[in-house]
Amino acid sequence: MSTRFKTFLNSGHSPTLFAAFLYFTFSCCIWVLNGAMAPFISETFQLTPAQKGLMLSIPIIAGALMRFPLGILAQYIGRKNATLVEMGLIAVAMLFGFFMVHSFNDLLAMGVLLGIAGASFGVALSLGSGSFPPQNKGLAMGLVGAGNVGTALSVLVAPPLAQWLGWQAVYGVAAVAILVPMVVMVLFAQEPPDVDSHASLREHVACLFEKDGWAFSLIYGITFGGFIGLTTFLPSYYYDQFGVSKVQAGQLTMLAAFMAAAVRVMGGWISDRWGGVNTLTVVLLVAAVSLALIGLSSGSLAVTTLLLIVCFAALGAGNGALFQLVPLRWPTTTAVAGSMIGEIGALGGGLVPNAMGLSKQYSGTYLWGFLLFAVLALVMLGVMRFMQIRWTRTWAEKGGRARTAPAAPAVERGRPMRRGVGG
Repeated sequence: MSTRFKTFLNSGHSPTLFAAFLYFTFSCCIWVLNGAMAPFISETFQLTPAQKGLMLSIPIIAGALMRFPLGILAQYIGRKNATLVEMGLIAVAMLFGFFMVHSFNDLLAMGVLLGIAGASFGVALSLGSGSFPPQNKGLAMGLVGAGNVGTALSVLVAPPLAQWLGWQAVYGVAAVAILVPMVVMVLFAQEPPDVDSHASLREHVACLFEKDGWAFSLIYGITFGGFIGLTTFLPSYYYDQFGVSKVQAGQLTMLAAFMAAAVRVMGGWISDRWGGVNTLTVVLLVAAVSLALIGLSSGSLAVTTLLLIVCFAALGAGNGALFQLVPLRWPTTTAVAGSMIGEIGALGGGLVPNAMGLSKQYSGTYLWGFLLFAVLALVMLGVMRFMQIRWTRTWAEKGGRARTAPAAPAVERGRPMRRGVGG
């Protein structure tokens, strides 16, 4: 371990950082569980493509909507206690899945409960980085955010378990597994010394009364929404389109999902040096082109897999790049702006499985679902390039780098808040 990294770890409470990472990893793993097991579930209930799309979209939408309530709860009972409450609820939700899912409607209810796990991001990052000084918070949040790798673990581990034990038994395994991060959280984590201010609802949604807030949210709907939506959808796509086994479908999805999680931190690092706008320009172009080519290459498993890895790498870099820009645009309300942008942006993930299912059911091909998302990426690229003309005159240097000279007069509302990100 390098001396620099040791210095970083010693500057804060590293056991809490590890506990937050583990908590977020397990939460991500459980959040996409229905997607990972979708080929098994679809076979049991004989789901149509549209029904599959609905089943896969509900956990994503529910997870996005639950982020705000969990954040509010964390303000009043503390972040560590909020994670324990959430993990307890996850365990109960998994027991519901194990004992009570007997119909398609039960499956939809299970999707809502899986959303509990998807609410974890903001609290995980705030807890993990809360004891670190400002100059090290970015790295701390990046390390906790790498818990996105849990989505890759889910699609890798859940299908073999489902094949061995039956897909419903996997919920029972998850109910027991969530005890691991709970025990680590109880024994090793501590409530950070920094104090989150009690932000009002008005302060939380303030950025959405500004054009920039919506622009950031919609871009994040492409990058993070695309990442989580495609991760949830791909096991079904591989199984239906290419006839691979259910386990192989999960393994192929893991390759892409792992790439996105690994590249996220790099996206922020590149943006610090090259500029978030420049990075997002490349990201959205690569995502749009690769999505279109994926739709057109549905006859080749190898080409599709390579294109998906490229697409996911771009989306992962985009997630890091966007949150390089958030503290520049909202320097004193980064936490609340980032939280709301993350919540609205994550809702975009629910569009992906629905669009794919409807495309397959009514046109007989997934092509139009991929093309729709590619077009949306290009639309957001155009919006960003238009708006960045004003951005570089007010709060950012050319290309979206941090200003070295004093910025123009403040363009945001809200009282000062501790820095942080959500998404």
